[in-house]
Amino acid sequence: MIDVQTSAQTSAASGTGAPPVDEEEQARAHLYRLIGRFLARPPSTKDLANLSLIEGDDTPVGVALSELASVSKRITADEVDREYHDLFIGLGRGELVPYGSYYLTGFLHEKPLAKLRNDLGALGIERAEDVKEPEDHIGALCEVMCALITGRFGAPASIAEQKAFFQAHVAAWSGHFFRDLQAAKSSVFYAAIGQLGAAFVDVEEAAFAIA
Repeated sequence: MIDVQTSAQTSAASGTGAPPVDEEEQARAHLYRLIGRFLARPPSTKDLANLSLIEGDDTPVGVALSELASVSKRITADEVDREYHDLFIGLGRGELVPYGSYYLTGFLHEKPLAKLRNDLGALGIERAEDVKEPEDHIGALCEVMCALITGRFGAPASIAEQKAFFQAHVAAWSGHFFRDLQAAKSSVFYAAIGQLGAAFVDVEEAAFAIA
C-alpha cells in the first residue's frame, strides 16, 4: 500500500528552520499522522503497545482514542495484518477502496485525482518515484495535512491554506469513508480507526467553518 512517509516529496525546503508550531497545532498534526500511518500500513506489535497507553477524555475524539487504546490491548499484530489485508487488499480488491476518486466518482484515476495533483504541485509536493498508488489515498491525504500543519514541506501552511486543501480534498468524502470503515465486516482495530477519523474530521470541519 501507499507509503505516507514518502508518498509526497517537495522540491522546496524540508522545513528546517521553520517557526515552531504551537501545542494545539501539534496535537492536530499528531492525529493526522496517527490516522494516516495506520491507514497506510498495519501496526506492529510495538505500535499496538504504544497505542494501548493512550488516554482519552469525554470529547468524541477522546472517546475514540480510548476505544483505540482498548482495542490495541486485546488484539495482535497478526490479527490486524489479516484485517488490513481483508479491508484494503483482498483477492482482487479489498472490502473498501480508500481513494478519493473512487468515493467521489465511483472510479479510480478520475478528475478529483487530477485536481489533487495540480494542488499538490502548486504546493511543491510530488509523489515519490517508488510509490505507485494514487495520491488520493486517505492515508496520504492525512499525511499531507500533517505536513501542512508542521511545515515539513516548507513553512507551516496558514489556516486558510489548510482549510482550502481540506475542503477540496478531504471533507467531501473522508467522513463517508470513515463511517464505512467502522461498519465494515472485517473491521475490529480499524473500526476504532474509523471512529477516530470520523470524530476528528467532524472537529476539523467545525473549526474550519469558523476560521
